[in-house]
Amino acid sequence: MPEEARDRLGGTAEENRDRLGGTAEENRDRLGGTAEETRIVKRRIHEYPDDSWTIERAVDDGAYKGAKKAITTMQPDEVIDLVKASGLRGRGGAGFPTGVKWSFAPKDVFPKFIVVNHDEGEPGTFKDRELGENDPHQLIEGITIAAWAVQASRAFIYCRGEFALGSRRLDRAISDAYERGFLGEGVFGSDFELEIILHRGAGAYICGEESALLDSLEGFRGQPRLRPPFPAVKGLYGQPTIVNNTETLGNLPDIILKGADWFRQWGTEKSPGTKVLSVSGHVNRPANYEVPMGTSLADVLELAGGMREGHTLKAIIPGGASAPLLTSTDIAMDFESLKEAGSMLGSGAVVFMDETTCMVRNALVTTEFFEHESCGKCTPCREGTWWGVKVLERIEEGDGRREDMDLLLDICDGIDGRAFCPLGDAAAWALRSNVKLFREEFEEHVSLGRCPFEDEAKVLVGAHQGGGSGDAGVMPQPAAGAPSDANTQP
Repeated sequence: MPEEARDRLGGTAEENRDRLGGTAEENRDRLGGTAEETRIVKRRIHEYPDDSWTIERAVDDGAYKGAKKAITTMQPDEVIDLVKASGLRGRGGAGFPTGVKWSFAPKDVFPKFIVVNHDEGEPGTFKDRELGENDPHQLIEGITIAAWAVQASRAFIYCRGEFALGSRRLDRAISDAYERGFLGEGVFGSDFELEIILHRGAGAYICGEESALLDSLEGFRGQPRLRPPFPAVKGLYGQPTIVNNTETLGNLPDIILKGADWFRQWGTEKSPGTKVLSVSGHVNRPANYEVPMGTSLADVLELAGGMREGHTLKAIIPGGASAPLLTSTDIAMDFESLKEAGSMLGSGAVVFMDETTCMVRNALVTTEFFEHESCGKCTPCREGTWWGVKVLERIEEGDGRREDMDLLLDICDGIDGRAFCPLGDAAAWALRSNVKLFREEFEEHVSLGRCPFEDEAKVLVGAHQGGGSGDAGVMPQPAAGAPSDANTQP
């Protein structure tokens, strides 16, 4: 263990102890108990699981020291330059450099806004939910730092409507921060003023797209806007607006306190820092794991306890339902490596699937999701996803034709690059990768006139139960031995 931790941190035991401020054993525990996992945004949650969300625990653990340092000792441009130097990139999916995005906001236009994209709707993703529920003060501190950097006087947290516990804790945390003088007028005795408003959405996936989120926040139907202008120039209520992800903002306090070089000791040159990966599927220990950027998928699988006993890996979704599939774990989890492999890091939702998974059903469930969540604004996405579902239903129910595989690829070509926003592109990427990587399986459905996986495939949550009526027809199907909502007491 000490050797693994030393190798990971890139220094001697003495250097690493000075860097992290503890003994070798304390630092190893702080970094997650294994050589591979490194906790920055999840550290407080891990160390104080019983009360990490309370302001008493957060302040005792050093919360708001980063915000105080930024506001009382640094100019806004200095904060932006520091975040640029750290190489922090957006953790919500696009991976755009955070400091660069901040610099786009005009300095002489007021008011300016910070908007937190806490509307975590990507299938398989649950990292922001955990961060919001169990460490809301880290998010509030990150918001405060971002607001100071761009001189925004008001911030909005757009919280997914289903996050009942998280929204209650965020609401309480905001009130507590006001009482302590961390928000409101005269923050930390300065002339800076910041108001934070918690807004709950209504569960629309499209509102994860930043311009659709802004429309929803303004009270309109959530639909993407034509860009440019981009939100940093003309966003909420027509004013300069910075939209950042929950995990992204959670990195800011440590960057302010410990510096860019500290943050860059993990990850790669172009993708520094850590990333919280939401690992699920047919693994023994599904959970959120925070690992350095560049960690291999093989190490991520090992952290999750490997595949369930007696089963072998078949396919991997590396970055949420919209990410093209992979079949190998010999790939590093960072923006550049996954792009070279033909996929993307996305939201960091990693789903491991074993040999019992029917890939036709996987494609169907995924495409049904995008068809249901399409806002309907553009024809390629609205019509293309609907036709994709119809063809996949036909194949899965035993009525497929040999030409259907080429038809599905043609539908993807009609969506990709032609939709108004990335939702349509994502639907095409996911479907195309299923067909190209597992075409023989699709053809087997056609030749047999049925799904060859039968009941075994139902271990995939969301197994298709439809009867070809044209409805989405997706019903939750728990794995064998797992309780369902119907037989679980509240």
